[in-house]
Amino acid sequence: MTRPETITSAPTLDLLARPSGGFAMVAMDQRESLRQMYAAATGERVGDERLTSFKLAVAREVGPHASGFLIDQDYGFGQVAAEGVVGGGLIVAVDALQQDPDGPVEDTSIDERVDLAAAREAGAVAAKLLLIWRDDEQRGRRLETAAEFVRRCADAGLLSVLEGVAKPAAGVPEGAFDGPGAIREAARELAGLRPSLYKAQVPLGGAAPEERLREECALLDEVIPVPWVVLSQGVERDDFPAAVRAACRAGASGMLAGRAIWSDVVGSGDVPGGLRARSVPRLRHLAAIVDEHARPWHASGEGAAR
Repeated sequence: MTRPETITSAPTLDLLARPSGGFAMVAMDQRESLRQMYAAATGERVGDERLTSFKLAVAREVGPHASGFLIDQDYGFGQVAAEGVVGGGLIVAVDALQQDPDGPVEDTSIDERVDLAAAREAGAVAAKLLLIWRDDEQRGRRLETAAEFVRRCADAGLLSVLEGVAKPAAGVPEGAFDGPGAIREAARELAGLRPSLYKAQVPLGGAAPEERLREECALLDEVIPVPWVVLSQGVERDDFPAAVRAACRAGASGMLAGRAIWSDVVGSGDVPGGLRARSVPRLRHLAAIVDEHARPWHASGEGAAR
């Protein structure tokens, strides 16, 4: 694969894609949420060293089989880049997360500590920003944050991966929240900023018959003018392969997922062995689904020019 320092023109999504033109990428940029997973699995709150050790194990065991690998600066990006263990393109997370130690991510901003030019020099081919989307008074501010992220990536010679996660506005009861509609509206607004790749939630949390999921994903595809992939957060691990297949049949180009691949290895006494025995076969299965059903990124609407 071409190293970032030899690129003389704008990078393309081939740097993150499989030969089929689809994406089977692994996300390992979880921070406090990974600490929460350890607490649930082991009953103890682990320190930063344990988080980093797990992330490096995923990079070494699963990373060689991924078309792209996402990791954060605080817990392993430098080591992963230096070791060169990732088989596909390396993605650096640039989101600063507003999150209580035992709660979900409530908002994000661009982490000003991440030097995009330095990340590219180290080996990154892309950067990723998580954007919490709510229909509230902060909507415009979040949209400008996303636009600034896309601009900065372009200026640094990096691909931009923009992830929109729709959540209810304050005071909106869970039962009154139109999840699929909000996912579409977030995608319409954020993907309209023309990131290199858009990362979307699976509608209905993947908890529906595959044909129903395909219908919802087709509606999502209609509002996304760039190549897109799905994430696995909120989807049961055993439901994720069908969700990926439904999304790809509806126009998605693959997936960028973490929990659906490695979550049951968190807290294991033999992390490398668990990753080899369980996570690698899962990723290979998902990659086969992508190869068979995904729309190649260069055939995704305006993606052919990206």
